Amino acid sequence: MDIQFLAYSVPAFFSHFGAALTFLILFIAIYVHITPYKEITLIREGNVAAAVSLSGAVLGYCVALASSIAHSVDLPDMLIWSAIALVIQLLAFFVARILLPDLIKDVPNNKLASGVFLGALSLGMGILNAACQSY
Repeated sequence: MDIQFLAYSVPAFFSHFGAALTFLILFIAIYVHITPYKEITLIREGNVAAAVSLSGAVLGYCVALASSIAHSVDLPDMLIWSAIALVIQLLAFFVARILLPDLIKDVPNNKLASGVFLGALSLGMGILNAACQSY
């Protein structure tokens, strides 16, 4: 393997991976803050609806985040697209609240259908989000 390739690739890998982890942690922190129920507590209590909805949100954002990494030309470009993806993914929750007005009661009450819908909507939004980044 060419040493020049490694000299460029390894730092690029770690900078993108570190930025992605930072964005993922930021996304999760904001997401659990904007939802009116405590996902982590609910998950610890065995609430499947909360686990499915949060998992879908995380997976959806990870798909969009992966696309921003794969299609960016450099780290600043990746950071911009990751931030845009974060906002779009957060909007998925608000869309779900419009479509299911009782969502904020359903998830804490472990109504699995609402959790699955929210998780699937978040994952679907992430897939669309990722596809739109492949300019």
